[in-house]
Amino acid sequence: MGAYEQAALRQSDHAEASGALVPLQTELESEGTLAPFLLRRLISATPKHLRREGPKPNPFLPWDGDLEVERLGQSHLLLLNKYPVQRGHLLLITQQWEPQRGWLTALDWQALAHVDQDSPGLWFFNSCAEAGASQPHRHLQLLPRARGEEPCPLHAAFETQLQSEASVWPWRYCLSRRQQGGKPGAAEELQQLYRQHCQELGLGTADEASQPRAPYNLLLSSDWVLTVRREQEHWAGFSINALGFAGYLLRTDSSDLSWLRQNGPWALLQAVATPHP
Repeated sequence: MGAYEQAALRQSDHAEASGALVPLQTELESEGTLAPFLLRRLISATPKHLRREGPKPNPFLPWDGDLEVERLGQSHLLLLNKYPVQRGHLLLITQQWEPQRGWLTALDWQALAHVDQDSPGLWFFNSCAEAGASQPHRHLQLLPRARGEEPCPLHAAFETQLQSEASVWPWRYCLSRRQQGGKPGAAEELQQLYRQHCQELGLGTADEASQPRAPYNLLLSSDWVLTVRREQEHWAGFSINALGFAGYLLRTDSSDLSWLRQNGPWALLQAVATPHP
């Protein structure tokens, strides 16, 4: 267990005692027909970030000190997710305002690579509300994993594709192997893959526009990087962010479980992602 993950768990005890941390209560549902996807049902009241109530204030300016884990120089800091499903769920946020809709920068990748070298796991990024982002302030998210632990339910599917070098899903995405995961040079490699994926998916470049041309999700582990171009945030009552493309689904009282059972999770992802031209 890395130092940042240990610090997150210690801070979680304090933040939960103070009421700053509000863990979400869920239960794993036994839906064997959905494998390898994992479906959880939300038992707690639906948190604000999953409700459609229009613009929200920025909770990161200022951020809640009870949720702060560690500052990373002058640019970024690690913050506990206020509404975690997994204990130790971390946010990597910019200390000053940067838009979630903007391009990820070299400083973002340097901060991510620094944390990832100590505390690896499943990283994800939702580029805007249409891709599942709940806040407008720049934040990447980390679900820590033990070294050697599979990062997500679709890891095996990603590995199969990487070995065969074949794209199999009917939506626009890029999947690339990481060579420098947890090593010096990881930040530069991630930035290069990010630029490559954005260009291949028609999102553009920072030289061409102030923000990407379409919503997208990023997922990355120590072994791979996945970028998915998005069309919309929800379908059949399911709110889908980057974790959906990792194989994690969450249903609320408004989710149409019968639709999911009839059509399957792959159809759910296809409904919210941008189809191939």
